[in-house]
Amino acid sequence: MNSTLKNYKAAKEIYAGIGVDTDKALKAMRGKKISIHCWQGDDCTGFEVKDASVNTGIAATGNYPGRARNADELRADVLKAMSFIPGKHKLNLHAMYAETGGKRVERNELRFDYFKNWTAWAKENGLGLDFNPTVFNHPKMSDGYSLSSPDPAIRKFWIEHVNICREIAFKMGQATGQKCVNNIWISDGSKDNCADKAGLRANLKNSLDEIFKNKYDKKIMADALEPKLFGIGTESFVVGSLEFYLSYALLNKKMLCLDAGHFHPTELVSEKISSVLTFCDELLLHVSRGVRWDSDHVVAYNEELQAIFNELNRANAYGRVYVALDFFDASINRIAAWAIGTRNALKAILISLLEPAEKLCEYERAGDLGSRLALTEELKSMPFGAVWDMYCETQNVPVREGWIELMKEYERDVLAGR
Repeated sequence: MNSTLKNYKAAKEIYAGIGVDTDKALKAMRGKKISIHCWQGDDCTGFEVKDASVNTGIAATGNYPGRARNADELRADVLKAMSFIPGKHKLNLHAMYAETGGKRVERNELRFDYFKNWTAWAKENGLGLDFNPTVFNHPKMSDGYSLSSPDPAIRKFWIEHVNICREIAFKMGQATGQKCVNNIWISDGSKDNCADKAGLRANLKNSLDEIFKNKYDKKIMADALEPKLFGIGTESFVVGSLEFYLSYALLNKKMLCLDAGHFHPTELVSEKISSVLTFCDELLLHVSRGVRWDSDHVVAYNEELQAIFNELNRANAYGRVYVALDFFDASINRIAAWAIGTRNALKAILISLLEPAEKLCEYERAGDLGSRLALTEELKSMPFGAVWDMYCETQNVPVREGWIELMKEYERDVLAGR
């Protein structure tokens, strides 16, 4: 008997003592997919052939060697990272990762053909795809506004881009046989005080109404709307706030996206989940880690990360929630960033499945809050690591720190030559 199995059997017995079936938890993990973001691999650069660019709302800091320079390198890096991550997952693409054969193609002229390589690669590797319009870092945002712009011609351009992306996402969902979530985030806003907030938000509403006139089968492609409190260059005002998008999503049966870094540092996404799911059929989560602000740090295992997934499990909501990652760190090995962030998110999911949620609720309903707190605290020292190691071993990925040397080997053999 190897050490992983031996440790697992001991942990299984301990968990059984509090009414938790670890085998059942491991079986449930097989259906948990995380949408792993492609932009960690190239620092949010994309593969567009550009005449000019305007920086609006996105910035990756650092200059660690080995950044993917083209789609083939990025796909290879993603697969290497996935070899360290248990389970079968999805890749989250942005429109700026189109492969146009070296031609300059405007964003409102994109088509599915430019993503056929990505789709074929995903099918070959048993992966799903998610998608995002790229509504930032573009000359047609020189005033800081896109779908909310006071200029009708600017709004028309971005409406066309988002609609094309929705069509591409639908075709991706058809091709892969897995629902494609098309998430809309725009960086529209103002660095300083804004006088016409109402007018800009009316413009955004009208643009969204125009976009959603085109209907798609929600079993194949689902639309999501992503709010934000503030961002780079939009410190004072963001058009697409939580209040705006939550209202729009409820009235128009769209999915809301909650990003863990898009709110005030004292706000917790874990506290918002149950409220949103009370009224929305589905929810998209962008799992990230803000440090003092929306800095998109690599996901670390911490209390808020665990609280997010505990909420999903306690609400029996895993079937209604899509989980994606959204961070980019150019100061460390990019393969390591993917592996660390995704493994941590999966650890939090597994721990949530190992929680005796019903027992906690029983204590609560009986008014026995001391027992509720006591059990919550005792869970923190349960032998979760042995169950996680077993999950990794059964999924044929390295156990514990075993992946680190393999990552460094890839850096020496592949990344160092770029």
